Amino acid sequence: MRRYIALFDLDGVILDTENYYTQLWSELGEHFFGEKNFGIKIKGQTLVKIMDDYFPSETDRDFIIDKLDDFERNMPYDYIPGAEQFIRSLKSFGIKSAVVTSSNKVKMENVYRKHPDIRNMFDYILTSEDFTESKPSPECYLTGMRLLGGNPETSVVFEDSLSGLQSGKSSGAFVVGLTTTNPSETVSQYADLLIPDFTGVRPDEIF
Repeated sequence: MRRYIALFDLDGVILDTENYYTQLWSELGEHFFGEKNFGIKIKGQTLVKIMDDYFPSETDRDFIIDKLDDFERNMPYDYIPGAEQFIRSLKSFGIKSAVVTSSNKVKMENVYRKHPDIRNMFDYILTSEDFTESKPSPECYLTGMRLLGGNPETSVVFEDSLSGLQSGKSSGAFVVGLTTTNPSETVSQYADLLIPDFTGVRPDEIF
């Protein structure tokens, strides 16, 4: 069966932002828990899940949200090498696409200000508000498949974080793992294909 649906995580897959988030959350983890690698632990999870699991205090939550909002307003949001070109080429191959991100709508408004055209690059942009379960649950990717009229056998998931890769794998889709965030030996546990970025990658090599 031909694969004709592309589902993309955002940070570390389309936009080169993952290391910024890792640094911020690691600083917060060290501040609150004395934990240096907190940013790696929560990578790919929604803000709601992070707050529910680690920050019960409303005062702490307000502090984090204010810091995160300021951080995201000033982030550069550069594209992962080759990502923009690859995504724009999908339509010529008859491939439908969606962003499936754990980021919320507030963060996406910052992305749209930097890249106004990104809305037109996809059939759907799904954010954390569109799901009830955070990655590594496959719910987000299964939702994307349904919206685009497909199923796991017709879908390809592009991911980089551990929780995101687990989500894609659990959905039953073909998983392309980017090694932008984690080493290849980690990504390869959950990916059917590994790429360092999208430089030189053609849709007909995957779909």
